[in-house]
Amino acid sequence: MGEPIAFVEVGPRDGLQNLAAPVATTLKRELCERLFSAGIRRLECASFVSPAHVPQMADAEALIEAINPPEGATLDALAPNARGAERAVATRIDRVAVFVAATESFAQRNTRCSIAQCLDRARDVLRIARENGRRSRGYISCIADCPYEGPVPTRAVMHVARALIGAGFDEIALGDTIGSTGPADMRRLLRALKQEMPLARIAVHCHDTYGMAAASTLAAIEEGVRIVDGAVAGLGGCPFAPGAAGNAASEDLVFMLEGLGFDTGIDCTALAATGAWLTQTLGLPNASRTGPALLARPIAPRRKGV
Repeated sequence: MGEPIAFVEVGPRDGLQNLAAPVATTLKRELCERLFSAGIRRLECASFVSPAHVPQMADAEALIEAINPPEGATLDALAPNARGAERAVATRIDRVAVFVAATESFAQRNTRCSIAQCLDRARDVLRIARENGRRSRGYISCIADCPYEGPVPTRAVMHVARALIGAGFDEIALGDTIGSTGPADMRRLLRALKQEMPLARIAVHCHDTYGMAAASTLAAIEEGVRIVDGAVAGLGGCPFAPGAAGNAASEDLVFMLEGLGFDTGIDCTALAATGAWLTQTLGLPNASRTGPALLARPIAPRRKGV
């Protein structure tokens, strides 16, 4: 058995949040169940945000109540502020996540406050999570480029990372919000970060706008990162990042990681079937390259679950 990788499936939250048409709670529940059946053991399933801003996440409590995670599986959810965190800890969520942008412009567009105010909110979320025995994740948005300010200096990302680590977040996730981060960008940032914090606490969350998500994730793995995010069928997008594509497709990442000898614990064929089912049901394109190929079986690659 290879070295384990902690794979975080964000499809039910980040994959669906940007869709205009409402997705029924029953369908979201089935998606979660299919993902668990494929071997997913860490699922970011909901966001406790204002329904006025993200209507797709209005059923967060109902969905979490309906989900029946298998033994050993954990549930993550996003909470942008103390009010969202209070809602989150009133459910069975295991980990509460919060976003902080690396640029002032994105912070204002995404959360209507400054970076300093975002960090204050993040500390409130962390306090509530800790008081209720929950784990925590701090996302950093726009790690390489901002849709409003352009290239983001490494020092700006480091400023936020230091603040989150100093506050005591269990995990820091590097968010390639507009999907422009390349392998060289990822290496440069991680080499700066690991001078000050253990990579065991760092996750990568890449979008695939420029087709760089898998390459950037691989660069992070080669630098020592062992926590990876993906969304089934490559769904996703940010309402505050115009033109950004979906997340790195989980099928593509799992296929790559297993091929490198890592153990994800995930059945890639079952994951591919879930992506096909979801996109066909919602009438959306499947952005995964691996998923349709596995299901068509033009070749028989040597991968776990294939």
